[in-house]
Order: sequence, then structure tokens, then C-alpha cells
Amino acid sequence: MHDRGDDSVEWLIEEFLTARATRKPSPHTLAAYRRDLRTVAALVAEEVTPPLPLGALVLEAVSPRVLRAAFARFAASRSAASVHRAWSTWNSFFSFLVADGIVGGNPMPAVGRPRAPLPQPKPLRGADTPEQLLTAVARPDGRQRDPWPERDLAVLALALCAGLRLSELLALRVGSLTGRAGERRLQVAGKGGRPRVVPIEPELDGLLLTFLDSRRRRFGSRSVAPGSPLLVDRRGEPLRRGGLQYLADSCYRRAGIGDRVPQGARLHALRHTFATRLAEDGASAAEIMRLLGHASLASSQAYIEVTASQQRAAVRSNRTHRALAGLAAAGQ
Repeated sequence: MHDRGDDSVEWLIEEFLTARATRKPSPHTLAAYRRDLRTVAALVAEEVTPPLPLGALVLEAVSPRVLRAAFARFAASRSAASVHRAWSTWNSFFSFLVADGIVGGNPMPAVGRPRAPLPQPKPLRGADTPEQLLTAVARPDGRQRDPWPERDLAVLALALCAGLRLSELLALRVGSLTGRAGERRLQVAGKGGRPRVVPIEPELDGLLLTFLDSRRRRFGSRSVAPGSPLLVDRRGEPLRRGGLQYLADSCYRRAGIGDRVPQGARLHALRHTFATRLAEDGASAAEIMRLLGHASLASSQAYIEVTASQQRAAVRSNRTHRALAGLAAAGQ
């Protein structure tokens, strides 16, 4: 039996987050766990009799009834996807408590959970937008204080041609690029601790080698040691989340395509563009799943379904259909 030491919900939440940290989630994911747990816990504390501050809430007071009431209030002003995510976090929290012998069972099945809608892909708009973006960024920009087109191009190409998430880009090391010329592969530390290997075509391989050569000239040979972060800022320091997002926004502005980037997508729009083009070129959901590191086929299927609807819309816009409709009407 687990020795609790403290049965306050606040303390147990921190114990759970410590256990989760061993799985190496991104700081963004860990912050989302903490936010969902503490927000709902505060609502639970208000629902118990008498109401309590969060710091005084103990586990024994958390019943299915107060959990349902808390989640009903939580859901009132939030999307189904947000409620689904919070429900999943609390389900994991109670599964952790059961495994540690702190509680005898998980009450979350008694709390209603909305079906999470599959996120709709948000690729860059415009058939040739990716090419315009790469072409513009490849040119040195005289307005920049310290232009480094080789680095900027490497970042965009990794997202557009390998479909990497922001966190995966930040986790890359120089040694993540393996294999000999013509057979190069990228070892990716995927979401949820799922590693994957992405094949690197010669064109992207050459671009990455050019970037590493430019980095060697800037910072010396030691800067490209295998254990060094692959992506760095203009001072040679590892790129961080905010810096990478700013870099993407800067590239969009330089290319003049800001109006073609879906709202809320930013760097992720490049990954969605990669997946959408795979689907347009006939890749199966299983192939897309492997290349993007999805946990299930359902996420990958969304790209194929969107592509199919776009193809149908394109076919429907063909003016010849109006002629066929006229012929069909005349024949009746």
C-alpha cells in the first residue's frame, strides 16, 4: 500500500506531474496537464460542502457527484476538444492514484466525456505557396541585421519535407542525421516518447549540409559536434520555442504570404502542408501515420478525407457539368 504522507489534492497533482515528467513530455504538454488538473480541482473544491479553497481540498472529498458538477461548470465556456483533453488528464491522474494504491477505483467513467472532434488540417493556402516561401527565404534579406538564409531555409524545409512538430525540431541534434549520402535518415524523438525514422531525400540532405557548413564557418567545428542541437540562433545558442515561432513568422513576412497562413497554425501549418501533399499524391493513411508519428490512423485519415472533399469540389466546379445537366434535362 502506498504511503500517502499527504492526501491533499494539490500535493497529489504534483506527485502525478513528477511521475509524468519521466516520460519526457514537452514543457507545453506538462503545463497543460497542470492547468487542467488545477482548474477542475478548484471547481471541485467549490462544489464540496462546505466549499473549500483548493489548498484545503483532500482526496476523500472528490466524489463522482462533485466531479460531474465541476466538469459541467468547466465545460460551460470551453470547446468539446478542451473538455475532452481535461477529462483525459483527470482519467490519467486517477489511473496513477489507483496504480499507487492511493484510491481503490477510478471515478472518471461516471463523468460524461464529449467526443473529441478530429482537428482539421491547416496547411498553407495556395497551390505554390510553399515554393514561394522557400524561394523568398533563400535570398539574403538586406533588411536583416544578421541574415542567415541557410539556417532559415533548413528550418522551413525540415517542417515542409519531413513534417516535424515544433517540439521535434527543437529536440534534433546534429547526430540525428544518420546514414550515408543518398540514404540519409533523420532520427526523430516523437510525441509521447514514440521515436521514428524519417527518410531524407538528397535535396533536403544537401540543404542541411549547406546549413551545417555555414554554421561551421560562423562558430567553428566544435559547434557541429553530434550531440549539439541541430537548430541554433544567430549567437549559436539552442533555438527555443518562442525563437522558432518568431523565425517562422519572420519568414512568412519576408515572403509576403502572411495572409495564407491559417490562424493559430504558424509553424504547424508547414507540417500540415507536408501531410496534405502526401495525401494529394496518393499516400495511404498508414504511410502518413508512420511519417508524422501519429498514435492512431484516425488523425492521418483526416488529411485524406479533406483532400478527397477538395478533389470533389474541384470536379464539381467544372463547367462541363452544367452542360451535362442541360442535356439530362432535355432528355427527360
